[in-house]
Amino acid sequence: MQFIFVVNPHAGAEDPAAGIREAIAALPEQPQCSVYVTKAPGDATDFVRKTCEAQPMEAFRFIACGGDGTINEVFSGAAGAKNASVTCYPCGSGNDFVKAFGGAEKFLDIPALLRAKEQPLDLMRVGERRANNVINFGFDTTVAITINEEREKTGHGNKNAYTKGVVKALLTAMKNEFTVIADGEVLNPEGKALLCTIANGQYVGGSFRCAPKAKTDDGLLDVCLIRPISRLRFLKLLTPYTNGEHLDRKELQDIIVYRRCRQVEVKAPEGFAFSLDGEIVYTPHFTVEVEPAALRFAVPE
Repeated sequence: MQFIFVVNPHAGAEDPAAGIREAIAALPEQPQCSVYVTKAPGDATDFVRKTCEAQPMEAFRFIACGGDGTINEVFSGAAGAKNASVTCYPCGSGNDFVKAFGGAEKFLDIPALLRAKEQPLDLMRVGERRANNVINFGFDTTVAITINEEREKTGHGNKNAYTKGVVKALLTAMKNEFTVIADGEVLNPEGKALLCTIANGQYVGGSFRCAPKAKTDDGLLDVCLIRPISRLRFLKLLTPYTNGEHLDRKELQDIIVYRRCRQVEVKAPEGFAFSLDGEIVYTPHFTVEVEPAALRFAVPE
């Protein structure tokens, strides 16, 4: 098997490629390892797909080295390839996906990544795009857009950008217009909500356990919709939503709709945006479908 570390050089504070090469060189046994450094957004997906197609008889394990965006690109490129498995070395600024598997630390052990056992992993599909963690929209997408705007201005994200995004969302995104239909059931007939997450993983936004019941290999999407609420009640929601306790709190049941399904349709006004594993996508109408066992995902013990 060939082990290919697909490295985003802009992940985290420093380029991780040099450290990964040193760790590979220090391995007592020398498996067939190589490092590929991505050149631009989308390059990881193209590289992984073309590599699998060019050598269909060769077995590959692609290790996504970066944050959630890098993981998404690598996993999207490997989807459907019978000769590929995937895992990740989470060294980016956002590492939400691996939290459902015990956290980033266990994935930073390179020898463990090479010997890790594979298990099936579902993906979510929106047209030609795929997501492995969370698709979300409403309040938190407004926050994400603001952070991206600040990153374009300054060249990097920071806590001030996040705070600015939250303030803007509190002022403008407490009642968002969209309708969510899960396996034919309209979840918000009034056509408004604070936010909605469609999840394969469990965490979003760095710390929020939005879908505590989600499993990455059950062939189902976990949908959590929160109805419009006051700013005071929003503040009371934050702690249980962060800890993944919101589904069990009796005082929150009137504002939370949680479903497990195979297809979700979203209808919204023109200019609507949603976040697909952190990437902002603009479209007023889209459908999310689950792709069961789309990948073989290697999880260290």
